[in-house]
Amino acid sequence: MAEKNYPLKLISAESIEPKEVKWLWYPFIPIGKVTIVQGDPGDGKSTFMLKLAALMTKGEPFPFTEDESSDPKHVIYQTTEDDADDTVVPRFLNAGGDPKHLTFIDESEKAVTFADERIAEAIKETGAKMLVLDPLSSYIGDCALNQANEVRPRFNYLIKTARENECAIVIVDHMNKASQTKAIYRTPGTIDVVGAARSTLIIGRDPEYDDRRILVQQKANLAPTGNAIVFSVDENGVEFLEEKSMTADELLGNIPGQPGRPAEKMEAAVLMIEEMLKDGEPIASSECMERLLKAGFRRGTIMQAKKQAGVDSTKVGDQWFWSMPARNQEFNNPLVRSADGETNIEFDDF
Repeated sequence: MAEKNYPLKLISAESIEPKEVKWLWYPFIPIGKVTIVQGDPGDGKSTFMLKLAALMTKGEPFPFTEDESSDPKHVIYQTTEDDADDTVVPRFLNAGGDPKHLTFIDESEKAVTFADERIAEAIKETGAKMLVLDPLSSYIGDCALNQANEVRPRFNYLIKTARENECAIVIVDHMNKASQTKAIYRTPGTIDVVGAARSTLIIGRDPEYDDRRILVQQKANLAPTGNAIVFSVDENGVEFLEEKSMTADELLGNIPGQPGRPAEKMEAAVLMIEEMLKDGEPIASSECMERLLKAGFRRGTIMQAKKQAGVDSTKVGDQWFWSMPARNQEFNNPLVRSADGETNIEFDDF
């Protein structure tokens, strides 16, 4: 049967004002979009999300960024796996969160689903900048996860809600048991679950340390893929430790790492930073980042290289500047300088 005819309406690109993507945490969690955080049971997904919520409610910056402290942001946290009174709120408080800025939608009479109008109402009433739904299976509603034609319409409600209310919606999800498949196929159900999200993150156990976890970005539609984030989880909560180069498949043991290559990229980024700042004059952070990004380095690599190079960040007025401490201002590395004093490394190759 033919679909009902509707009047044709055309929208010209000239009438659309281009906008930049806004970020809660670049490049991992975009504002106004849907992000998925997944991992095996017991690997710290919920504890990690409560740590992010705590940072937001105190106005503190996320790890490995140059963001400065800001006004506290409100968070809505929905979970069916842990009780608020004996698990969620205690973990949130232990992470240093401000309970004035954490809210739960009451589900005692009716469970929340992706298409629930209460989600948009709660975001508008609280001004929340992040909504967490944990886990996906509890909130997607009456839906066969392996059927794309059922999954997509339910995600479309949530995508629309995130966009119209400029709120980052983060869905916590488990992974399936297909341990020898590529990371992108570890999400339960149809591939459209991953397809609907603009960023997909995976948390897994560090193969070298029992008390450490690693966050990797498995999918990034709106920015270059971020570096992996290493953090510890214990009775004191989450402590962010370092960035490193690792893919989702490497974390899950599907693809062996490529020895040497990440180290070469990092070394090249350090050398380029030292070259830029060798004269000792401060350079605007935005200019340094622009040069390094154009040279082909990822933002996460740049931030880690900046730390390794010992760069000082100083704020003058509303602008940040990079400079080298006095002990690092002389750039005279024989490994990268030729006889005529020019560097002999091609940064564009990385």
